[in-house]
Amino acid sequence: MVALRNPFTTVIVTGVPGVGKTTVLGKLVEMAAAEGLKLKLVNFGDYMFRVASEKGLVKHRDEIRKLQLQVQLELQKWAAEAIISDAKKELGQGGVLIVDTHAVIKTSSGYWPGLPKHVIEVLKPDSIVVIEANPELIIARRQRDKGRYREDMGGVEELRELMSMARTAAMASAVLTASSVFIVENPEGKPEEAAQRILELIRMLR
Repeated sequence: MVALRNPFTTVIVTGVPGVGKTTVLGKLVEMAAAEGLKLKLVNFGDYMFRVASEKGLVKHRDEIRKLQLQVQLELQKWAAEAIISDAKKELGQGGVLIVDTHAVIKTSSGYWPGLPKHVIEVLKPDSIVVIEANPELIIARRQRDKGRYREDMGGVEELRELMSMARTAAMASAVLTASSVFIVENPEGKPEEAAQRILELIRMLR
């Protein structure tokens, strides 16, 4: 019989670029440590690069998106398997795995699921979190963040569409593993509130 869940609580955290996901997750790690919660935070893209590098496919992370689609799909699966393998070694029974990734990816060829069937069925999440914020606020944050290039985001209406697609993609992925979809608002200047909401979710899932 195939196990439907991991031996540890697994939460996938998603959000469109500029929503403040990295800041919220940083606060979550601090809060978890303060109450003695064993938590492992991983970035899915980092794992894809690690696996691609180990297999000699790329030397730089930006090269991943230039690989053939079939290779990228294989990389996604390998990355998911590596994440779960590492988590089993580090967390054992009772810990918490947080996977930082995207529910949907906008490209010139359309919207692609960030958590397709061959990935979500390996990760086996208990919940998929979608961090959201007011589109105008996200655009303001992007404009302040000079270190990242977000040409594909467009204006307010494009961003609203991307956020809508992210919710839809998260729910579609959740159906495959009987996971919940948990919407978290990230208000301006209060990332700890969003982090607290995710921490409360983790408590309910354990």
